[in-house]
Amino acid sequence: MEHVRLVIITGLSGAGRSEAMRVFEDLGYFCVDNLPPNLISKFAELLQKSPEVQGAALVMDIRGGVFFSELQGSLNELDKGQLPYQILYLEADEETLIRRYKMSRRRHPLETQGRLVDALRKEKEALRELRGKADVIIDTSGLTALQLRQRISDVFRLDGTQSLFQVRLVSFGFKHGLPKDADLVFDVRYLPNPYYVEELRSKTGNDEEVDQYVMRFPQSKETLDKLANLLTFLIPQFQQEGKPQVTIGIGCTGGQHRSVVFANHLKDLLTQAGHQALVEHRDLDLRED
Repeated sequence: MEHVRLVIITGLSGAGRSEAMRVFEDLGYFCVDNLPPNLISKFAELLQKSPEVQGAALVMDIRGGVFFSELQGSLNELDKGQLPYQILYLEADEETLIRRYKMSRRRHPLETQGRLVDALRKEKEALRELRGKADVIIDTSGLTALQLRQRISDVFRLDGTQSLFQVRLVSFGFKHGLPKDADLVFDVRYLPNPYYVEELRSKTGNDEEVDQYVMRFPQSKETLDKLANLLTFLIPQFQQEGKPQVTIGIGCTGGQHRSVVFANHLKDLLTQAGHQALVEHRDLDLRED
């Protein structure tokens, strides 16, 4: 099985599993939707006999009904056989899921005679333990299909870098909410704000003038040094935990200036240190009032 990367895609109904499977197909994975859990071991045996398959993805969800309760036992069998696999768990907030179901005009698998919201909460509770075992959790509430595709591709693409631990740096504005999937969040709102400099207000942290303004202050340079040192210490700890990715949020007021500058600089420093670092400016297209 060393030549095969096996990924189990699961999570809440309406959170984007179908879209995720399409992404895995485009990445070259052999994909199976809604395979009964008691067939996972047999599927793994077939993969061992198929050297041309580099990656396989299984979509497992609440549609499996009684079969879904057997999933944990099947995963235990994979563990005993030392067959490597990863779990990708997709979720979204309740409001988003309700809106998606109303738009699609589809019924939730658990929605029989009760309300949709009751079905959503029942499913979330049923998947609580499985979520705790997930290697990668993606909250799709505020993601476009393109952003979800990029997130999955960053972590699961089948190339020579797929085994490298990835550090994802997300700049954001506190006024727009925290990144729900962040493992660490740092607040840089105490630094001088370019928003109050008229000629910089309409620019972003990707512009050289804003970068130079933010980093000219001693407290900015000291903050960057301390954050870089802290992350240099923490990243190996996350690696030892067995997770393929850690998400670090860098926040300022609106997500336009200071957080963008710091995310860019941290990405460069971590890359220079040999880490695979990715940067995402979540709120860059949202203009300040």
